[in-house]
Amino acid sequence: MKKLSALLLLCFATLFSNAQQTDTTTRTKVGDLSPNFSFNITKNKVVNLSDYKGKIVVLDFFATWCPPCRLELPRVQKEIWEKYKANPKFALFAFDREENWDKVLPFKQKNHFTFPMVPDMGRVIFSLYASQSIPRLIVLDEKGKIIYQSIGYTEKDFSELLVLLSSKLK
Repeated sequence: MKKLSALLLLCFATLFSNAQQTDTTTRTKVGDLSPNFSFNITKNKVVNLSDYKGKIVVLDFFATWCPPCRLELPRVQKEIWEKYKANPKFALFAFDREENWDKVLPFKQKNHFTFPMVPDMGRVIFSLYASQSIPRLIVLDEKGKIIYQSIGYTEKDFSELLVLLSSKLK
């Protein structure tokens, strides 16, 4: 019985210590004003994030080679983009970390994604928000304030994101 109690205590201590670890990869937090940046929305057109103030903006950081990203992106297409793309208060941008148009466009076409996918060579934009770990989703409110962030892909996080978007984009 003492061994079982000691084992249970050790398990709970391990779980508790892991739950208390601070994420050192994230450079922003919910409530922060998003950094402003410019990016190529197409090969020939540059826009600024601030151009989208007044909208709920979803930023999705991914890579074509990333297995969790490949699970998340079809859901972004079906459950977010297809639902809200016609809403004038909504914008979504997926940034491919470190790959250029020659990788982004074929990947987009092969997977039948219709939302804006753009390269983020050198992690220039990604590094404003984090130092590592993808997929990473960030949602900005109409004033450019971060109202949601997630790291990785889980059903629970994605469901929370869908509830948030539904409440903001009625």
